[in-house]
Amino acid sequence: MKILGIETSCDETAAAVVEDGARILSNQIASQVEIHARYGGVVPEVASRQHILSIIPIIKQAMAEAGVSWSELSGIAVTVGPGLAGSLLVGVNAAKAIALAHGLPVIGVNHLEGHIYANWLDGQSIDFPVVCLIVSGGHSDLVLMRGHGDYVVLGRTRDDAAGEAFDKAARILELGYPGGPAIEQAARGGVATIQLPRAWLKGSSDFSFSGVKTALLRLVEAEKVSSVADGAASFQEAVVDVLVTKTLTLAKERRVRQILLAGGVAANELLRKRLVENSPVPVLVPKPVFCTDNAAMIAACGYYRLKSGKTNGLDLDVVPSLKLV
Repeated sequence: MKILGIETSCDETAAAVVEDGARILSNQIASQVEIHARYGGVVPEVASRQHILSIIPIIKQAMAEAGVSWSELSGIAVTVGPGLAGSLLVGVNAAKAIALAHGLPVIGVNHLEGHIYANWLDGQSIDFPVVCLIVSGGHSDLVLMRGHGDYVVLGRTRDDAAGEAFDKAARILELGYPGGPAIEQAARGGVATIQLPRAWLKGSSDFSFSGVKTALLRLVEAEKVSSVADGAASFQEAVVDVLVTKTLTLAKERRVRQILLAGGVAANELLRKRLVENSPVPVLVPKPVFCTDNAAMIAACGYYRLKSGKTNGLDLDVVPSLKLV
């Protein structure tokens, strides 16, 4: 079964063709990073307009790279939320138009679920139950996955998501946008010697990164940060410490067989290393290109939804605040 995936939840216009939920036949991404960098963050109206310009060329490139015809596809999977409303509408309307033109089923996919299914790409073997740590610009979630489509959300961020915190910290340290890669790059030349707080929220699996961000700001304002590199290293250490500790604690409590890492922040080298080195169970981590927004993960998720008979009609609409559960 070959699925065309379409992803336009934020500022990447992406299309991919994936076979049987694992074999990547094509994966095309048009990034808008340079466009939004001048503003220090994503401008929703600019993003949606750029999606309109890029969506058809990207889909054509994905189909050409895969070397498949429309008649060889089994369905079209598309992100319906969460995300920016204008951006999501471009992808969903393109998917519905193609589905109508070629008589194909359309499969609406939750963006967060798509991130989880990045772990299926390249044929990795998943052994349920698993704990999934989803960390991105808008989300920091701990999810128990007992089977395909069977989720229990055990922890969420109460304020800033990890990726959002990295973006704000990078702005405080004047490192530019996007913040995650900028913080990680700067941290390589620094030492985590600055004491920053951790919000452990005892008795809860929730996260909170607003406090550590504010603490960094106050130290910078008081000129108590020895260097930008040390500030970046200390901030990264504080965020990764909490993410890893809470994930491993939950994995032990729930006696899961594996830990799945997902989302844009999952590309962070320190986070990946700490989880793998300290986990009592195997940790699966997608390749960095599949951690950030991409359509291959949407196609992989769409494959399993289609296999279980879950499709949508042409009245499919976007849900910008869509929850996983």
